[in-house]
Amino acid sequence: MNVTKKAIMIPANGHKIAAILNVPEQAEEKKNPAIVCVHPGSSCKEQTAGIYAGKMAENGYVTIVFDASCQGESEGTPRYAEIPAQRVEDIHYAVDYLTTLSFVDENRIGVLGVCAGGGYAVNAAMSDHRIQAVGTVAGVNIGRSQRETCGDIIKTMEAAGKQRTEEARGAENMIVNWIPHNHEEREAAGITDIDIVEAVDYYTTPRGRQPGSPNKLLFSSMSAILSFDAFQLAETLLTQPLQIIVGDKQGAFGSYRDGHELYERAASVKKDLMVLENVSHYDLYDQPEPVAKAVEKLTAFYGSNM
Repeated sequence: MNVTKKAIMIPANGHKIAAILNVPEQAEEKKNPAIVCVHPGSSCKEQTAGIYAGKMAENGYVTIVFDASCQGESEGTPRYAEIPAQRVEDIHYAVDYLTTLSFVDENRIGVLGVCAGGGYAVNAAMSDHRIQAVGTVAGVNIGRSQRETCGDIIKTMEAAGKQRTEEARGAENMIVNWIPHNHEEREAAGITDIDIVEAVDYYTTPRGRQPGSPNKLLFSSMSAILSFDAFQLAETLLTQPLQIIVGDKQGAFGSYRDGHELYERAASVKKDLMVLENVSHYDLYDQPEPVAKAVEKLTAFYGSNM
């Protein structure tokens, strides 16, 4: 199915979010189901979430994918901030926008998130029941992941707080990298974990490199990230149909673990966990065969639940 891509700006409480709206052919002649697609931490709309947005649009869904506030082509300051509450609110703004479109059925809006975007999608659905169905691909609870990998949590929180104080007094913002800048840097650090190896390959080589994803993180954001639990209250508030997709090759980011935990904790009556064999976290970002399997599963899921 042919798809028209439209670059748009979404109002977001004083600033605007840069997004791509994917409209299937003839969709503007009728009411359609729609899906908000949410990118991973450090990512942008042109990368993996954009791949899924495009493929789901080819299967008949109006989709929207956007750069997080303060990142990519979106407005917002401070730049490169990763604030979980803001990331969740961005999803609400995307839903707001979809409800203004005459060709979107406001009662058939879903959300689909990749990696940390999956955790944000889950969290957004708990606080916004306009969202009718929730899908995650290699979904990660970013707070849990960062708490396990940052070293001493309290010392990191204290350092982030001190840095924020310095910046409030006029110091230059402290920007750190999410992952090693290249494979040489990774190898020098002795990092061999599959998720980090493949993250470097995806984000820093022509495979997935994009200008909107410069591997920059505002260090003071760590306070918000480390105190965030994407799955908090899932036992009570996550009641929408839920489709979880993970690969069985496990790495440091923990999407396999988080997928199983979310499946067990979610209050959803209709929920499914699909585990793809011999598939890694980053295979689900852009590799044709696992992505095709995920899209096939997601297309059926949203078709049955929206």
